[in-house]
Amino acid sequence: MDLLKAFTQEQLKSEVPELNIGDTVKIHNKIKEGTRERIQMFEGTIIAKHGGGISETFTVRRVSYGVGVEKTFPVHSPNVEKVDIIRRGKIRRAKLYYLRDRVGKSAKVKERI
Repeated sequence: MDLLKAFTQEQLKSEVPELNIGDTVKIHNKIKEGTRERIQMFEGTIIAKHGGGISETFTVRRVSYGVGVEKTFPVHSPNVEKVDIIRRGKIRRAKLYYLRDRVGKSAKVKERI
């Protein structure tokens, strides 16, 4: 068991940004296509956080061409290059799944001042 803990500690990122539910973020995600690598950005609102430690993930939602798209990113993944926080959200829920049913202005999250 001690060996497993040592391995997971080694895999953790040293600097993790302060991510909260309701924040609008821009994720720089590393994509491998054959032999080439590129960075693709995904911008949206964090609607959920799961787990802890090495298996901690967060789910980001955005509406692209009228279709809602959700992606789940591991916090400590080497493929997640950088996470930029664009704005902080003021929320009263732990999970923002109700945003799935909303469109337009009602789908916006208030900004924390």
